[in-house]
Amino acid sequence: MKRLLHITSGDMAGESLQKSGISGEVFVWHDILYDGPRNPGWPEEDTLHARARFLEEETGGGLGSQQILETLRTQYMKLETAKDYDELVLWFDACLFDQSMLSHILACMKVKGIETADLICVDAFPGIMPFNGLGQLLPDQIASVYHQRQPVTKEQFSFAERVDRAFALQDKSAFIHLSNCHGAPLPWIPAAVTRWLQEQPDEATGLGRLEQLALEAIRSGCKTPAEIFASVAAHDTPPQFWGDITLWAKINRLAMRRPPLVRIEGPSPLLPQWNAKGTLDEFCVFPEARQETDCK
Repeated sequence: MKRLLHITSGDMAGESLQKSGISGEVFVWHDILYDGPRNPGWPEEDTLHARARFLEEETGGGLGSQQILETLRTQYMKLETAKDYDELVLWFDACLFDQSMLSHILACMKVKGIETADLICVDAFPGIMPFNGLGQLLPDQIASVYHQRQPVTKEQFSFAERVDRAFALQDKSAFIHLSNCHGAPLPWIPAAVTRWLQEQPDEATGLGRLEQLALEAIRSGCKTPAEIFASVAAHDTPPQFWGDITLWAKINRLAMRRPPLVRIEGPSPLLPQWNAKGTLDEFCVFPEARQETDCK
C-alpha cells in the first residue's frame, strides 16, 4: 500500500481532511511565516529559538516558548521524513498566511533534495462566499477537490525560494517586485504579498490595514470582540489571512500605543489572545475619547 503524507496549514482543514476518506497521514503545520525572525530556507537552531520567543509574544504568552520550540522541531523533523513517503500532497489556501507557509515548505524541501510533491491550492468553492480557505469545507467537500492536485514544478520550487527569502528578510523591494509579478509560477503569491504590504505601517497613521479596520470598527460603535471581529471580516478583502489571535493582538497594540487609540475594559487591561472564548464576553473596547463603560 502506498504511503501518503498530506501537509496542510490549519487544524480545521486538517480535521476535515482526516474525515474525508482520502487515504494517508495528515500533518498540520503551525507557524506565522510571513512575519518574525528567521533565515531563508531550512532554519538554523538559533532561528528556531528566536521564532519560539516571537510566537510566544504573538499569542500573548498563551503558548510558552519551550512548547513552541518543541512543535517547530517536530515539524521540520517530519518534513525531512517526507522523502520516505510514496506521495506528498500539499494542501493550501490562497491567503497570505498559507502562501508564505507554502513557499517556506517548498524552499525547505528543496534544501533537503525533496522535489517531488503534489499541490492543491483552493481559492474558491461553489456556494461558499466569501471563501477564505479549506477550513470552511466539510469532509466531503475536501474530498471533492482532491482531483485538482498538480505536481509541483521546478519553476515553482525555485520561485518559492525567492518568496521565502523575501519574507525571511522582510525585503520590501522584493515584495514590491513579487506583488507585480505577472504569470508567477505560484499564481497566488502576488495578491498575498500585496496584502502583506498593506499591513506595513501607513506613513500618516502608523497603522497597518488590519489595525486600521479594527479601529474603524471600534469608532463605528462595535464594542465587543465578537462585533469587532465580524466588522473587520466584512470589510477586509478575502481570502482572510488572520484569525482571532491575530486580531486581538492588533487591538491590544492599539490600546498600548502612546497615546492609546482605544480603551479595553474587562477582567484584564488587554484582550486574552489564547483559549479566550469563555472570557471574551466580559470585555468591551471603546475609542479612547469615549467615556462609555456599559457593554450592553
